[in-house]
Amino acid sequence: MAITYMTKDGYKKKMEEIAYLENVKRPEISRAIAEARDKGDLSENAEYDAAKEAQGMLEMKIAMLKDLVANARIIDESKLNTEEVQIMNRVEIKNLANGMVVEYTIVADSEANLKEKKIASSTPIAQGLLGHKVGDVVEVKVPAGLMKFEIVKISI
Repeated sequence: MAITYMTKDGYKKKMEEIAYLENVKRPEISRAIAEARDKGDLSENAEYDAAKEAQGMLEMKIAMLKDLVANARIIDESKLNTEEVQIMNRVEIKNLANGMVVEYTIVADSEANLKEKKIASSTPIAQGLLGHKVGDVVEVKVPAGLMKFEIVKISI
Protein backbone atom coordinates (compact mmCIF):
# COMPACT_ATOMS: atom_id res chain seq x y z
CA MET A 1 0.00 0.00 0.00
CA ALA A 2 1.14 3.55 -0.72
CA ILE A 3 2.31 6.00 1.90
CA THR A 4 -0.54 8.10 3.27
CA TYR A 5 0.01 11.52 4.80
CA MET A 6 -2.11 12.35 7.84
CA THR A 7 -2.42 14.97 10.50
CA LYS A 8 -2.01 13.93 14.13
CA ASP A 9 -5.77 14.38 14.51
CA GLY A 10 -6.54 12.22 11.47
CA TYR A 11 -4.20 9.49 12.73
CA LYS A 12 -5.84 9.60 16.16
CA LYS A 13 -9.32 9.25 14.59
CA LYS A 14 -8.24 6.20 12.59
CA MET A 15 -6.74 4.59 15.72
CA GLU A 16 -9.98 5.26 17.63
CA GLU A 17 -11.98 3.69 14.80
CA ILE A 18 -9.78 0.58 14.89
CA ALA A 19 -10.20 0.32 18.68
CA TYR A 20 -13.99 0.68 18.36
CA LEU A 21 -14.21 -1.99 15.67
CA GLU A 22 -12.01 -4.40 17.62
CA ASN A 23 -13.45 -3.79 21.09
CA VAL A 24 -17.13 -3.18 20.35
CA LYS A 25 -18.15 -4.44 16.91
CA ARG A 26 -16.06 -7.63 16.90
CA PRO A 27 -17.60 -8.94 20.19
CA GLU A 28 -21.11 -8.02 18.92
CA ILE A 29 -20.61 -10.10 15.78
CA SER A 30 -19.12 -12.98 17.80
CA ARG A 31 -22.27 -12.98 19.97
CA ALA A 32 -24.49 -12.96 16.87
CA ILE A 33 -22.59 -15.95 15.46
CA ALA A 34 -22.90 -17.82 18.76
CA GLU A 35 -26.66 -17.13 18.94
CA ALA A 36 -27.17 -18.30 15.36
CA ARG A 37 -25.08 -21.42 15.98
CA ASP A 38 -27.27 -22.27 18.99
CA LYS A 39 -30.32 -22.37 16.73
CA GLY A 40 -29.22 -25.65 15.18
CA ASP A 41 -28.60 -26.74 11.61
CA LEU A 42 -25.98 -24.39 10.12
CA SER A 43 -26.56 -25.50 6.52
CA GLU A 44 -29.87 -23.61 6.27
CA ASN A 45 -29.29 -20.94 8.90
CA ALA A 46 -29.53 -17.53 7.23
CA GLU A 47 -28.73 -15.70 10.49
CA TYR A 48 -25.49 -17.64 10.82
CA ASP A 49 -24.52 -16.94 7.19
CA ALA A 50 -25.27 -13.22 7.61
CA ALA A 51 -23.27 -13.01 10.85
CA LYS A 52 -20.29 -14.81 9.28
CA GLU A 53 -20.43 -12.47 6.29
CA ALA A 54 -20.55 -9.43 8.63
CA GLN A 55 -17.56 -10.85 10.49
CA GLY A 56 -15.60 -11.19 7.25
CA MET A 57 -16.42 -7.61 6.23
CA LEU A 58 -15.45 -6.29 9.66
CA GLU A 59 -12.12 -8.13 9.65
CA MET A 60 -11.41 -6.81 6.16
CA LYS A 61 -12.13 -3.24 7.28
CA ILE A 62 -9.92 -3.63 10.38
CA ALA A 63 -7.07 -5.00 8.26
CA MET A 64 -7.45 -2.15 5.76
CA LEU A 65 -7.39 0.50 8.52
CA LYS A 66 -4.36 -1.12 10.18
CA ASP A 67 -2.56 -1.15 6.85
CA LEU A 68 -3.46 2.51 6.34
CA VAL A 69 -2.05 3.62 9.70
CA ALA A 70 1.00 1.35 9.34
CA ASN A 71 1.91 3.23 6.14
CA ALA A 72 0.96 6.66 7.48
CA ARG A 73 3.35 9.54 7.73
CA ILE A 74 2.35 12.24 10.21
CA ILE A 75 2.58 15.74 8.79
CA ASP A 76 4.59 18.12 10.94
CA GLU A 77 2.17 21.03 11.02
CA SER A 78 4.86 23.39 12.40
CA LYS A 79 6.67 23.20 9.04
CA LEU A 80 3.67 24.31 7.00
CA ASN A 81 3.83 27.68 5.28
CA THR A 82 1.62 29.80 3.10
CA GLU A 83 4.15 30.76 0.41
CA GLU A 84 2.63 28.26 -1.99
CA VAL A 85 -0.23 25.77 -1.85
CA GLN A 86 0.68 22.54 -0.09
CA ILE A 87 -1.12 19.77 1.72
CA MET A 88 -2.87 20.99 4.91
CA ASN A 89 -3.28 24.53 3.56
CA ARG A 90 -6.64 26.25 3.45
CA VAL A 91 -6.98 27.75 -0.02
CA GLU A 92 -9.49 30.35 -1.13
CA ILE A 93 -10.04 30.19 -4.89
CA LYS A 94 -12.14 32.19 -7.30
CA ASN A 95 -13.77 30.46 -10.25
CA LEU A 96 -13.01 32.81 -13.14
CA ALA A 97 -15.97 31.57 -15.18
CA ASN A 98 -18.66 32.58 -12.67
CA GLY A 99 -16.83 34.66 -10.04
CA MET A 100 -17.75 32.25 -7.25
CA VAL A 101 -15.26 32.10 -4.37
CA VAL A 102 -14.84 28.89 -2.39
CA GLU A 103 -12.44 27.75 0.28
CA TYR A 104 -11.02 24.25 0.68
CA THR A 105 -8.49 22.62 2.92
CA ILE A 106 -6.26 20.20 1.05
CA VAL A 107 -5.86 17.04 3.11
CA ALA A 108 -4.68 13.46 2.78
CA ASP A 109 -7.06 11.17 0.91
CA SER A 110 -7.98 9.37 4.14
CA GLU A 111 -9.17 12.62 5.76
CA ALA A 112 -11.19 14.05 2.86
CA ASN A 113 -14.70 15.21 3.77
CA LEU A 114 -16.54 17.52 1.40
CA LYS A 115 -19.06 18.56 4.08
CA GLU A 116 -16.13 20.02 6.05
CA LYS A 117 -14.66 21.48 2.82
CA LYS A 118 -11.67 19.13 3.03
CA ILE A 119 -10.61 17.85 -0.37
CA ALA A 120 -8.19 15.02 -1.01
CA SER A 121 -4.76 15.95 -2.34
CA SER A 122 -5.30 13.49 -5.18
CA THR A 123 -8.36 15.31 -6.59
CA PRO A 124 -7.97 17.25 -9.86
CA ILE A 125 -8.60 20.60 -8.14
CA ALA A 126 -6.03 19.95 -5.39
CA GLN A 127 -3.50 18.65 -7.92
CA GLY A 128 -3.97 21.80 -9.98
CA LEU A 129 -3.47 24.09 -6.97
CA LEU A 130 -0.49 22.40 -5.31
CA GLY A 131 2.73 24.38 -5.70
CA HIS A 132 1.06 27.61 -6.86
CA LYS A 133 1.07 31.01 -5.12
CA VAL A 134 -1.51 33.70 -4.32
CA GLY A 135 -2.51 35.50 -7.52
CA ASP A 136 -1.70 32.55 -9.78
CA VAL A 137 -4.37 31.48 -12.25
CA VAL A 138 -4.49 27.71 -12.62
CA GLU A 139 -6.30 25.61 -15.17
CA VAL A 140 -7.79 22.43 -13.79
CA LYS A 141 -9.08 19.61 -15.94
CA VAL A 142 -12.24 18.24 -14.31
CA PRO A 143 -14.83 15.81 -15.68
CA ALA A 144 -16.95 18.80 -16.78
CA GLY A 145 -14.07 20.27 -18.80
CA LEU A 146 -11.34 22.83 -18.18
CA MET A 147 -11.85 25.28 -15.31
CA LYS A 148 -9.78 28.35 -14.40
CA PHE A 149 -9.26 29.37 -10.79
CA GLU A 150 -7.40 32.28 -9.27
CA ILE A 151 -5.75 31.62 -5.92
CA VAL A 152 -7.04 34.40 -3.66
CA LYS A 153 -5.63 33.38 -0.28
CA ILE A 154 -3.53 30.63 1.30
CA SER A 155 -3.73 30.04 5.05
CA ILE A 156 -3.16 27.32 7.62
